[in-house]
Amino acid sequence: MINWLLRGLRSGRITTRYPRRPEPPPAGFHARVELIDPEAGEEFMERLCPTGAITVDDGLHIRLDQGRCILCGECVRRAGDHFGFSDHSFETASRSRAALLSDHSAAVEPADRPPLGQRSAGLRRSIHIRHIDCGSDGSEEWEIQALWNPYYDIQRLGFFLTNAPRHADILLVTGGVTAPMRAVLERTWEVMPDPKALIAIGTDACSGGLAADGGQIAGGVDRVLPVDVYIPGSPPPPIAIMHGLLTAVGLLDQEQAA
Repeated sequence: MINWLLRGLRSGRITTRYPRRPEPPPAGFHARVELIDPEAGEEFMERLCPTGAITVDDGLHIRLDQGRCILCGECVRRAGDHFGFSDHSFETASRSRAALLSDHSAAVEPADRPPLGQRSAGLRRSIHIRHIDCGSDGSEEWEIQALWNPYYDIQRLGFFLTNAPRHADILLVTGGVTAPMRAVLERTWEVMPDPKALIAIGTDACSGGLAADGGQIAGGVDRVLPVDVYIPGSPPPPIAIMHGLLTAVGLLDQEQAA
């Protein structure tokens, strides 16, 4: 017991201070693919992406859909003048699907609903989360699980897991919605009390990913239910998921308990 206490005193606090303090990605981490130069593209670039995240119009203008990107990096390797990896920030969540498109403009539609915290002032410091896997490959589940380890310790921000949909404020959905899971997802959302929010975690949940055009899934979660926050990535890291949760609640710009 004494050795354990001494070890703790020597190592100090290991829990991240995010969001009070920014947490930059480590060197070499690929947070997302960025479109460096959207002009003078070539038609072959569309074939570089296995999920159809890249399109080139008749004027050879390139468009990149972050919601479909699985970070395979093939576009970066073969068309490095136009695409590059970004490691500037973990914060990739968006309240609008259109905002994940590289050519979105000021005309992007605002989110249909305000953040959860604005809909209920009581939902600020004790928020219960229900997670449902609608057909993921399991990678997003590892990242979600990490949020409750000592480093991320998301409970310090007032987020708690629950197995009961009737007690949940936020629904986390991973994977493209397969046919057997569609009714389960709809029923889970139905029994959750208002106000509530839904977060799509990972490329599969945002757009359907590799299986989007296979006919076996509905596609992105927004084909079935309204989505409050999209978190692209395959999979998105824990800080990105934390950023999405804070965005959904509307606490991102408020001081958090350390």
